Amino acid sequence: MFSNYLIGLREGLEASLVVCILIAYLVKTGRRDALRPIWTGIGVAVALALGFGCALEFGSQELTFEAQEALGGSLSVLAVALVTWMVFWMKRTARHLKSELHDKLDAALQMGTGALVATAFLAVGREGLETSLFVWTSVHAAGDGTPRPLIGAALGIFTAVVLGWLFYRGALRINLSTFFTWTGGMLVVVAAGVLAYGFHDLQEADWLPGLYDKLFDISDTVPPDSWYGTLLKGVFNFQPDPTKLQVTVWLLYLIPTLVLFLLPVGFASGKGKVKAPDEQGSRPSKAPQA
Repeated sequence: MFSNYLIGLREGLEASLVVCILIAYLVKTGRRDALRPIWTGIGVAVALALGFGCALEFGSQELTFEAQEALGGSLSVLAVALVTWMVFWMKRTARHLKSELHDKLDAALQMGTGALVATAFLAVGREGLETSLFVWTSVHAAGDGTPRPLIGAALGIFTAVVLGWLFYRGALRINLSTFFTWTGGMLVVVAAGVLAYGFHDLQEADWLPGLYDKLFDISDTVPPDSWYGTLLKGVFNFQPDPTKLQVTVWLLYLIPTLVLFLLPVGFASGKGKVKAPDEQGSRPSKAPQA
C-alpha cells in the first residue's frame, strides 16, 4: 500500500504543480477566458489515464495465464523504464519547469483554444498515463487480491491534490530539491522490486529460463501471509523465494540507478523552495558549479 501511495503522491504532485503553474499564470496575466480550455485539456487527460488503467485491468482478464504473465512482465519493464526516466528528468528540469510551461502557454494563447487544450492535455496526460501503468504493474506484482494497493494510490493522489491547492493558495512551501530527491530515491527502490517481479512474470510465461532456479527460500522464516511478509511485499515487492535471475536484475538495476540518481546534479543549494505559483519568478536559479 505504501509503495502505491508513494507513486500516487509523486506523480500526482507533479501534475498538481503543472496545473497550479498554468492556472496561476493565466490568472496573473488577466487571461481567465483561457481557463476553460485548460480545464478541458486536464479533464481529457484524466479520463484517458483512467481509461488506460481500466483497459489494462479488464483487457488482461481475457488472456490465458501465460499471456497475462507475458503482458504483466513486459509492462513492468516498460513502467520501470518510464519511471526511471521520469525521476531523472524531474531532477534535472524541476527548477526550469515553470519558465518552460510559461513559454508553451504563451505560444498556445497565440494559437487559440485548441492549442490551449492540447497544452494542458500533454502537460498532465503524460503523468496520468505513467501513473496508471506503474500502479497497474505494482498492483499486479502485489497479487494479494485486496483493494489496498488501489486505496494507497488514491490516497497518494488525493494528498497531492491537497498539496497542490495549498501551493496555489500560498499556504505551503516545500524544498523541491529535498522532496524530489527523497521520493525519487524511494521510487527507484520500488521500481527495482517491480522490475524483479516483472522478470519473474516473464519466467512464468516461459519467455525466460530459470523459474525453478531459486537463490534462496525463507518462506518458513518470512511467511508471505504474515503481517511482516505482507508489509515487505507491499513496500519493496519482497519475495521470500526469488529466482537467481530476479535477484540479479534487482541488484543490477537498484545499485547503479540509485548511485547515479543521488549524485548532485542540477539543483542549486537552498534554491528549491516552492512558493505560491504567482509569487515565483520565471527566471531559473543558477546551478552549482561542478
